[in-house]
Amino acid sequence: MPQISYFLGVIIRMFYRDHNPPHFHAVYADFEGIIDIEKNEIIGGYLPPRVLAIVSEWTAIHQNELMDNWERARQQESLKDIAPLV
Repeated sequence: MPQISYFLGVIIRMFYRDHNPPHFHAVYADFEGIIDIEKNEIIGGYLPPRVLAIVSEWTAIHQNELMDNWERARQQESLKDIAPLV
């Protein structure tokens, strides 16, 4: 699963040809949350509230880039890195 971003200890990853809805995986320490890109909400797993808030802020900023990567992954194309939250 390619890593597309990393910030504040959070690794953002996306699987190739993953199931709908469009989403990504956010990994922080021993926690992993699955985030719906369009709704910007957690749909699986768990992230501590503080980390979820950070990931949600980053998702809102990069929603278009995330959707572009989702489509690229569905087509088995290389994914683009997305800027971290700073």
